[in-house]
Amino acid sequence: MNMKTMLLALLMASQLACSPTRGQQQQDSNSDTLTAVAADTSNITLAMTGDIMMGTTYPTPKLPQQNGRLMFSEVKDLLSSADLALGNLEGTFSEGLPSRKNPGPYSYSFSMPRSYGHYLVEAGFDYLSVANNHTWDFKDPGVLRTEVVLDSLGLLYSGAAGRRESVVIECKGVRVGIAAFCHEKYTLNLVDSAEVRRVIGDLKPRCDIMVVSIHGGGEGRDKMHLPYEAEYFQGDNRGYLRNTAHMLIDMGVDLVFGHGPHVVRCVEMYRGHVIAYSLGNFCTPVGINVSGVTGYAPVLEVTLDREGNFVSGRIHSFLQQAGFGPRRDDKHTAARQMRQLSLEDVPHSEAIIDNEGWIRKK
Repeated sequence: MNMKTMLLALLMASQLACSPTRGQQQQDSNSDTLTAVAADTSNITLAMTGDIMMGTTYPTPKLPQQNGRLMFSEVKDLLSSADLALGNLEGTFSEGLPSRKNPGPYSYSFSMPRSYGHYLVEAGFDYLSVANNHTWDFKDPGVLRTEVVLDSLGLLYSGAAGRRESVVIECKGVRVGIAAFCHEKYTLNLVDSAEVRRVIGDLKPRCDIMVVSIHGGGEGRDKMHLPYEAEYFQGDNRGYLRNTAHMLIDMGVDLVFGHGPHVVRCVEMYRGHVIAYSLGNFCTPVGINVSGVTGYAPVLEVTLDREGNFVSGRIHSFLQQAGFGPRRDDKHTAARQMRQLSLEDVPHSEAIIDNEGWIRKK
């Protein structure tokens, strides 16, 4: 029993159920909706992270220390205390399958051990985006195997093309809808505005609050600043993220969180709603360089009221330790960096961010 489940048991005893345990959720396979047993009238707190790639077995094993047991040890209390914890699954559970890419020093195919899936549950995650550029590393069989693992764990997901497009979780009597987009053709495509509008248009009438994950933008240490144009990397159009994020808010989305560049970016408040353009890498202990800025691993915590209006927010700073995962950072390095980027890249934002990561409206 993880911490979130233990807390629920106590709350249920007093008829104040907050975040339902997966065993107490009822799923409608047609609408991808989870229904909570009980409800109360308080706000909804979400914790969001960037990329999660817990190690790979392809072409040879590259796995974290102590078989991954300590990856989330310093962050699971924060994630489990949120009503909903969301992240990006930057890889697959595809042990034994052939990669679509030729192996080499600059070829990355991520196949995590199936046994590592339970670490995500223990960490407190409820939802994982599978809309990213590693979703199809092992083609359709890899997508299917990943879905089987996530389904067996009771973890929700969406974002692969032709698969589940969105989910709705009922929490505290509020229906929270979540969708995910990437720049790839094998995912729901953030570059295709018609597809974005279609998916959001379908989700909107089924929920009270909408949250969207976007995986796009250029990659690298020099990509921390948010441009006023479409971004290209290795010949791919990786989206005009300002326009896409603003379009999503204009369509009624209440919260947007991004990842993809492997570094953090600015946080904007637009029309009263938070947009985090990149939360960077979160738990990538092996196979990815986590030195310096690529090791900033923030958790964005945002509280919304029952109508999706911003109540409070904070950027919690963590730094990745190679071989282990995110570790607490009392110097608030990620928050300070994101504050400075926000001052420079979104000067008209409606939010103020302080050096400890607290977010408030101007």
